[in-house]
Amino acid sequence: MTLSIPGFATRRLRGAGDVTLNVAVGGSGSPLVLLHGFPETHLMWRHVAAELASDHTVICPDLRGYGASDKPAEADEHTYSKRTMAADVVAVTRALGFEQFALAGHDRGALVAIRAGLDHPDAVTHLASLDVLPTLDMWDVLRGADAKVAWHLYLMAQPAGIPEPMIAGAADAFFASFLDGWTSAPEAIPAEYRAEYLRASREAIPSIVADYRASAGIDVEHDREDQVAGVRLTMPTLVIQQDWGAELGYDAQALWSAWSDDLVHKTLDAGHFMAEESPERITAELRELLMR
Repeated sequence: MTLSIPGFATRRLRGAGDVTLNVAVGGSGSPLVLLHGFPETHLMWRHVAAELASDHTVICPDLRGYGASDKPAEADEHTYSKRTMAADVVAVTRALGFEQFALAGHDRGALVAIRAGLDHPDAVTHLASLDVLPTLDMWDVLRGADAKVAWHLYLMAQPAGIPEPMIAGAADAFFASFLDGWTSAPEAIPAEYRAEYLRASREAIPSIVADYRASAGIDVEHDREDQVAGVRLTMPTLVIQQDWGAELGYDAQALWSAWSDDLVHKTLDAGHFMAEESPERITAELRELLMR
């Protein structure tokens, strides 16, 4: 059985350069782009996207390197930089006829969304980030024994040729550890979706690692350059997170406030995969954001 978002059509659309993305599109009205996280595909938005399609043209790409999108070889640090991946998003929405769009991302997709908001403020009208910190802040708060919760970040930051075969040797166990360990409601990811996420991730190990490797290098450089230059998110911004700040000893809202001129920050009593665990709440929060 081929899994899809009900009522959505799948298209192949050109991103940045020669990369083509797999994109599910549904609904009509003002555009809203939804970006998935690790280790999933655009299907993680199935509940939220179907609801929001009643009012919006909802655009759900597989990020480059994930799902059914192209997985170019890592030519250099820019291939999977969030700057390049954000350019993919802008290109896809333009291919659909939209110069401006609202943007929401979860996990890796949120990092792409943040970079898109910083690099393309004239294109991104509203921004939502689910359960991440900006890349620069993420590395700064991971200290001491508490950093073990993000052990995979350190593994995939290693030079090419080291993490890839290690992950390939136990791919399903590796990716399943996040699907199982990061949710407070396992039933929110039914068996057929879990199997699809594992299959898609198993077939994308080099590109997934390259995405993470970029976040330990070029993405940090881009964030630091913007921090020094005072570049900020100027559009209405919504951040929804688990209360990691309380657990790891930092003030998440204060960190986010340094990046945004118009911030609403909320914590949610759900697991990491909140768009699947609490789709009604996430849908309602996105609708509220789009009214700002």
